[in-house]
Amino acid sequence: MDKTVSLAGQFLLAMPGMGDPRFDHAVIAMCVHDENGALGIGIGHVVDGISLHDLMDQLDIEPHGMEDRPIYHGGPVEPQRGFVLHSTDWQGEGSLLVGKGWALTSTLDILRAIAEEKGPRRYLVAMGYAGWADGQLDEEMTRHGWFATPGSDDLIFDTPCRERWTRGFADAGIDARLLASTTGTA
Repeated sequence: MDKTVSLAGQFLLAMPGMGDPRFDHAVIAMCVHDENGALGIGIGHVVDGISLHDLMDQLDIEPHGMEDRPIYHGGPVEPQRGFVLHSTDWQGEGSLLVGKGWALTSTLDILRAIAEEKGPRRYLVAMGYAGWADGQLDEEMTRHGWFATPGSDDLIFDTPCRERWTRGFADAGIDARLLASTTGTA
């Protein structure tokens, strides 16, 4: 793979008119990008009809009065598989550190820790992920479709979901209202 820069720890923002409706206004927190491919967790859209309490009920985990939260649509790959994107103050077996400020865990121990109020201070739960084969994302980055921007805890944990896409561009100095859905040729 001829990649020079890993996108892990950054965000991918879907450009208007990218052509894949599954990624309309997508905000992907990139967790892995190496010679084997790439994996990111969508944080821009919530899954309708299921909450964290619903998920914990399905897994026989008692939420012990913790606040209910939405579940995010992490991506189209393995939509039945859960992931927790979280602060680095909690790490369990299989936790993957991403950048400096967040981690990714996909084991049930993190949900049990959250339910017992022993988990990470900041987190969001997603079902599914966005995945790319070796070189696939690198090739997609050469076309109109994705915009990479630096990752930030604030965008993940403090910005309301409906504002993440616009805020991601704004953080890069771009007014998303001015983006065109087509590209030109020179």
